[in-house]
Amino acid sequence: MDMTAASRPRRSDATRAAILRAARERFAADGYDRATIRAIAADARIDPSMVMRYYGSKEGLFAAAAEFDLRLPELAAVPAEQLGEVLVRHFLDRWEGDETLAALIRTASTNPGAAERMRGIFAEQIGAAVVRLGTDPATAARRAGLITSQILGLAFTRYIVRLPPMAEAAPEELVAWVAPTIQRYLTGPAPASA
Repeated sequence: MDMTAASRPRRSDATRAAILRAARERFAADGYDRATIRAIAADARIDPSMVMRYYGSKEGLFAAAAEFDLRLPELAAVPAEQLGEVLVRHFLDRWEGDETLAALIRTASTNPGAAERMRGIFAEQIGAAVVRLGTDPATAARRAGLITSQILGLAFTRYIVRLPPMAEAAPEELVAWVAPTIQRYLTGPAPASA
């Protein structure tokens, strides 16, 4: 076996990477509904049939392009009273630096496949982070869901709708407003009805 050939990346890997890069950019710019396989293929400088060959459908492509690691900080290393602040600051940094989450939230509002992908990302990653903090298992899923509702609501109003009070606010101001709510969801006592 030729070791040189084995160590070289395969052409299909480069093609897939080009498709995913083009898809992320196109979905972020146009949203799910307006983005087309033809436009994505043109951006990737390949034939549209190659996109279909690798991903099967527009939904399949979007789901692959939306593979997203929230890169949550290791919360166990954060002082308990700073958890809300650290999480809100982290999410603002992630939203500011990566258009993939904006594309996913935009698409999730109209596409069931994208909504499922969004649910999976947040349930798996935030849910796991909440459980690792030693949260009571009886309330961990609810706490994670409430945190997600705040984070996605903030993202939707700031980055998608661009509601002026939210879009114009400095990140530090948003941290000051939202962090206490996230902190309560993480460490506050559960309501009696829970």
